[in-house]
Amino acid sequence: MQAVIKSMTGYGRSEQEAAGRTVLVEIKSVNHKFFECSCRVPRGYSFLEEKLRSYIQSWVSRGKVDVAVSVVSQKEGDVRITLNHGLAAGYLHALRELAQDYQLRDDLSLSSLTAYPDLFTVTPAPEDEDGAWDAVRKVTEQALSDFLAMRQREGQSMQADVEQRIADLFAMVERVEARSKETVAEYQKKLEARLREILENVELDDQRLLMEAAIFADKTAVAEETVRLRSHLDQMKLLLRQDGPAGRKLDFLAQEMNREANTIGSKAMDVQIAHIVVEMKAEIEKIREQIQNME
Repeated sequence: MQAVIKSMTGYGRSEQEAAGRTVLVEIKSVNHKFFECSCRVPRGYSFLEEKLRSYIQSWVSRGKVDVAVSVVSQKEGDVRITLNHGLAAGYLHALRELAQDYQLRDDLSLSSLTAYPDLFTVTPAPEDEDGAWDAVRKVTEQALSDFLAMRQREGQSMQADVEQRIADLFAMVERVEARSKETVAEYQKKLEARLREILENVELDDQRLLMEAAIFADKTAVAEETVRLRSHLDQMKLLLRQDGPAGRKLDFLAQEMNREANTIGSKAMDVQIAHIVVEMKAEIEKIREQIQNME
């Protein structure tokens, strides 16, 4: 079965009723060199953060992942409101002193004191951590399923694009190899013509011509580079079809391919090969752009 490359970009969302709670989980990610996960959870649910990170990391190996969780309890009595008696007494004393000092009518009432929200502290009742995690994990599973499906769809598109570019690069390598053989024969003909023009009636030493052609062939030979380039392309094709994350290995191979292309361009001393190398480098750069977002 063909392995599937995954993108590092993804989004998933799920909202469900679970264990007397309305739970909303939203997961999104962008490309990142390593795995990084940040979680936003409601006040009183900080115990969920590490559990969520571990759970997400069991499915995602690379990328910057943001997880947002909302939990609304449907049970009565899950919120406690307490009065700050000291602060209430202080407000009451200050207001009466204000009325007395400035000869104002004392019309203090319960409703006027409730205008000061800091008199009350609203806290959720102690949460059943295991129950809360079970509820959140259930909703996270669905959000994560959608999230991973999106990463997989994008990954398939990128994989198809990279495989096509690999095929194009193989064709370019063949063109370089064919042209490299032609350049030696062309050099020998040009050298012979130049010498005949300079020496005119002097008989040319065929052995010397062959030697000069051999020296030129050795200096401009790119066989080692094309062999390595083919090997890198073969490895890249295998990695695209193996199980597990491959982004880092693919990026390394792309760097090595670019290095071989540069060496071919500097050694070949031929305009046509130089043009092919420019095409090769452009394709390699496009491959690297795709690989940068692969898990």
